[in-house]
Amino acid sequence: MATSTNVLSTARAEVLFVSDMSASARAGRSEVDAAIRAAVRARGGVRPCAAEMAAAYGDRPETAAARMSWARDVVRAVYHR
Repeated sequence: MATSTNVLSTARAEVLFVSDMSASARAGRSEVDAAIRAAVRARGGVRPCAAEMAAAYGDRPETAAARMSWARDVVRAVYHR
């Protein structure tokens, strides 16, 4: 069970990373859900989101690390009790 939760959390963070949501936004679950859904729809799935996130690490590693840290923190705060 913990493994599937970690995989889901990782996927959510990857998608949120490439979403249009600002890292300065104080969003609740409904806003995060909407940002994740919109990013998945815009890119045609979770895998393209992960690929875009990986490319950002190659292109802009200094900002990508901070954005991923933000995305992981948001996912943890919003989805974990």
